[in-house]
Amino acid sequence: MSSPKPILALVPGSFNPSSVYAPLLVTFTSHGYAAHPIDLRTVGKKPGSPPSMYDDAAHINSELAKLADEGEEIVLVGHSYGGIPVSESIKGVSKAEREKMGKKGGVVRVAYMTALVPEVGGNAASALEGGPSGYTDVGEDGWMTHPDPALTAKYAFSDLPLSEGTKWVKTFSEHSAISFANELTYAGYKDVPVSYLFCEADECVIPAAQQRAIDVIEKANGGKVDVTRIKSDHCPNVSHPEMVVDWFVGLVEKGGKE
Repeated sequence: MSSPKPILALVPGSFNPSSVYAPLLVTFTSHGYAAHPIDLRTVGKKPGSPPSMYDDAAHINSELAKLADEGEEIVLVGHSYGGIPVSESIKGVSKAEREKMGKKGGVVRVAYMTALVPEVGGNAASALEGGPSGYTDVGEDGWMTHPDPALTAKYAFSDLPLSEGTKWVKTFSEHSAISFANELTYAGYKDVPVSYLFCEADECVIPAAQQRAIDVIEKANGGKVDVTRIKSDHCPNVSHPEMVVDWFVGLVEKGGKE
């Protein structure tokens, strides 16, 4: 049986499993809403060649299709790097597309949480232009790590005491480097209404990069992005969870309404 309100599908940012967002989703679901976290294939070192952004997108698409086949309307959220595979993954699973095929359910809204959103042909590296660099390292095996957790914490968890932010960075997994070079081939943000959580104090995906993302979306779909601005660092799920939960609730209540 499908949920009475759209279900929220949450895709994490780079270096993190979806379990990092568990406390946030527990609070969100305590309000009577449903949530479905989706892990990235590019997080966590594995044997063989490092997975690509396209592997992430294919997995997300598969999870969305399963939810839609159960009759669920879906609000799809991507954080940070997750914005790119989220955009790529919407092909064929929006509610409008599924209705044309005589199918039920589907994505009714996509929402980006201080996320990377390039135009078709762009990638994570281009979307991050103008931001800080030198805080990740790429090994010969093609996996990225954070060699100086304190340095990363200054960018990603700038609202927290440095010691606390450093502890968070030390929990990060490896992330596939090739995924940051993979180019977007499908602008899923053209298919559904779009929301964006703009984190004004983000020192990782800097405000200029966030504004570029919004501009890209509005140029592509010819409409306005529903923007919510908060004073937060790059990880509002940690530093300002109550604000993020409020945003999630608002997204689900809006559903597919423009």
